[in-house]
Amino acid sequence: MVDTTSREKRYVEVMSDTDKDGRMRPLEVIWSDGRHFEVDKVLDARQAHSLKVGGTGIRYTVSVGGSLTYLWYEGPRWFVEAKVASMP
Repeated sequence: MVDTTSREKRYVEVMSDTDKDGRMRPLEVIWSDGRHFEVDKVLDARQAHSLKVGGTGIRYTVSVGGSLTYLWYEGPRWFVEAKVASMP
């Protein structure tokens, strides 16, 4: 099945940890309405483009609530490909 949900680039607050070598690990995503989403696991981090909403940076493949999603660090900000409700 093809995902036809439209997306928008949404900047979010991210709590992260940085090790002594400068590698960042996102720990929690905080939505603008105050909701917090804990990052269960970071599965991958690589330089990549967002083909759905534009932008480039370090793309983190993360598990949040058991679901895989992408989180980008486009220094100095973080963004997600947020789902947009479409009008019927």
